[in-house]
Amino acid sequence: MKITLALGFLGASLLLLGACDGGSEADRRGVGASCTNSDDCTEDGQSCLAFKGGYCGVMGCDHDVDCPGGSLCVTHTDAQNYCFLSCDGKADCNRNRAADIEANCSSNATFADGGTGKACVPPSGT
Repeated sequence: MKITLALGFLGASLLLLGACDGGSEADRRGVGASCTNSDDCTEDGQSCLAFKGGYCGVMGCDHDVDCPGGSLCVTHTDAQNYCFLSCDGKADCNRNRAADIEANCSSNATFADGGTGKACVPPSGT
């Protein structure tokens, strides 16, 4: 009985640890997080992009392979390419953003590689 209980507790603990792995590479690297300057962005190569609330990310990608896993190369309405976090729903976009600067999970984005999907598009403006 004690062994079964201990194994059950161990299994549940490992399951919880697996659920808290930080998500995709893009999530772990902070792609999509709000920022006020590039020092707020945690990874080399990222900068605080000029969107409302800031957006930690990479500018100037040509293809999805230029972006961290879990993000996609998107041509924004300003004619620049950015690595935006990929998403299934709006909640995926706003783990690291306040309600007044939420990004939208959009399937209407223009993907640089011509593919389809959804990407977290931050609000325009500063």
